[in-house]
Amino acid sequence: MRMVDLIRKKQENIELSELEIQFIIKGFTEGIIPDYQMSAFNMATYFTGMTDQEVSDLTMAMVKSGDQIDLSEIKGIKVDKHSTGGVGDTTTLILAPLVAACGVPVAKMSGRGLGHTGGTIDKLESIPGFQFEFSQDEFIELVNRHHVAIVGQTGNLTPADKKLYALRDVTATVQSIPLIASSIMSKKIAAGADAIVLDVKVGEGAFMKTLEEAQDLAQTMVRIGQNVGRKTLAVISNMDQPLGNAIGNTLEVIEAVATLKGQGPADLTELCLLLGAQMLVASNLVTSLEAGERLLQDKIESGAALEKFGEFIDAQGGDSSFINDSSLLGSARYQIPFKAKRSGILSHWVADSVGEAAMVLGAGRALKDDKIDPTVGIVLQAKVGDKVQEGDVLAIIHSNDENVADSLSRMEAAVEISDSVELLPLVYDIIE
Repeated sequence: MRMVDLIRKKQENIELSELEIQFIIKGFTEGIIPDYQMSAFNMATYFTGMTDQEVSDLTMAMVKSGDQIDLSEIKGIKVDKHSTGGVGDTTTLILAPLVAACGVPVAKMSGRGLGHTGGTIDKLESIPGFQFEFSQDEFIELVNRHHVAIVGQTGNLTPADKKLYALRDVTATVQSIPLIASSIMSKKIAAGADAIVLDVKVGEGAFMKTLEEAQDLAQTMVRIGQNVGRKTLAVISNMDQPLGNAIGNTLEVIEAVATLKGQGPADLTELCLLLGAQMLVASNLVTSLEAGERLLQDKIESGAALEKFGEFIDAQGGDSSFINDSSLLGSARYQIPFKAKRSGILSHWVADSVGEAAMVLGAGRALKDDKIDPTVGIVLQAKVGDKVQEGDVLAIIHSNDENVADSLSRMEAAVEISDSVELLPLVYDIIE
C-alpha cells in the first residue's frame, strides 16, 4: 500500500476502505507518512469530501491512535456534551451538576481554551482550591459517588487528531466538514462516552458562519456517532451575540450559579434546559425533550441542582462557600461602564468583537502560553432587541488596568443601535 496511490484515489473521489484509512492515520501518527503527503491528502479531502463510512472509519482510526478511557465501571449511561465554541458559553458549568442532580452520570474531560475566554478547566480554576488532575480510578470513584466529575484531558488522547489539526491549520484545510467532524467525535469517543449531545454554534461568534454549514456538520457528527454505536443528538444554536451576559472566567462562574438558582439570563437558561433534556433522553431517563425540561426545571426550583454543584466543587477540592458569597472569588479592580451613544433598539452585538474586547483585558489567550486573569471580562447589561436610551449602560468592563481603550474600541465596533431589529431564534434546529 502506497500513500501516493491513496492520495490519487481521494483526488478521484473513490471511496477508501477501512484498512486504507487506518494505514494513513497510523503511518502519519508514527511519522512514516510525511507532512507533505498528508497535506495533499487533506487538500484532496477538502475538495472531494468523504462518504459517511469513510468519516466513521477516519474517526475510529484517530480514536485508536492513542489512549481510550474505559468508563465501564461507572454505573449508568455516561452522557457527554460538546460545544463547538462561542462567546459566553458557560453551559458545561450548569449542565454537569444539573444533569447529575437527575441521577445521570456526567464524566467529563475538558481542556483549556484558546481565544476569547478560557476553557471549562480555566473557568473552574478560578474557584479556590479546585482540582482537575485525578487518576482514572479516582475519576471513576468521583462519578460513582457524586454522579459528576470534570477532569483535565489526558495528554495522549487522539494524538493523530493533534498532528492533523496542526497541519490543517497551516494548509488552509481547517474548513472541511469530514475533518472537523472526525476531529470532534474522535475526542468524545476516546473519552469513553456512551452517548453524546452536541451544541453546534452558528453565526458571527462561531466557527460555522452559515446555517447550512452548521447543519452539515451536525448531521455528519450525528451519523458518525450512530455508525460507531454511540447515541448522538445535536442542537444548532445562535452565536451572533454572546450567550448569556458574562464573558470572563470568574464572571461566568458567578453567572452559572445564578442560573442554577433560577436567576440566570433567559437565553442561557433556555439553551441549558434544551441541551440537558437531550442528555436525559440520551441516557434513557426520559422519552421526550418536554419531560426532560420539566425534570430539569424541578431540580432548579427545588434547589437540588445548586446543591449538586456545591457537592461537585467540594468533592474536587474547591471551596463552595462562594455560592452564597461571590466576593470570595475576587473581583477586578475597575468596573468601567460602556454606554449607548444614541437611543433606539439594540440590533447587533457582534459576538466575536465582544469576545475580543474581553480577551485583550486578559480573559482569554491569543497564544497558547498566555496567562489568564480570572477576574476580568465583560458583563452585558442589554441584549439584542432591548430598547435603550442615549447614555444607558450597555455593558460593564471588569479590568485590572484603568486604561481600557483597546477594549472600549472593540465594544464600539461590536454594537449597533437601530430603529428596528429582526430577532433571530436562539435554536435553529434539533437533530435527534
